[in-house]
Amino acid sequence: QEALVESGGGLVQPGGSLRLSCVAPEEIFSRNVMAWYRQAPGKQRELVAQISSLGTTYYSESVTGRFTISRDSAKNTLSLQMSELRPEDTAVYYCHGNRGIQEFWGRGTQVTVSS
Repeated sequence: QEALVESGGGLVQPGGSLRLSCVAPEEIFSRNVMAWYRQAPGKQRELVAQISSLGTTYYSESVTGRFTISRDSAKNTLSLQMSELRPEDTAVYYCHGNRGIQEFWGRGTQVTVSS
């Protein structure tokens, strides 16, 4: 139902940075864990980073130290600051959240890391 909307993807050179954003309804954003996933061509979707409503974060091993997830409760916005980007970070990045037991996904935003 496209409750989540991602933006900020694009083409970036290796070693560069991008910031992704996701806006969500308050009832999805405010009370539960939100996360960024990604899916590269020919591969299954994987969890990149997640953040609880209290700010507790988790990162996959491959992005630890390079990516930072954050949430702005005043704007109902989830962000992913990506630095030191590598070609293997190329993927469609998806925002994920919950409303009770229901799961919601954004449409995705393409990130391409290439020289």
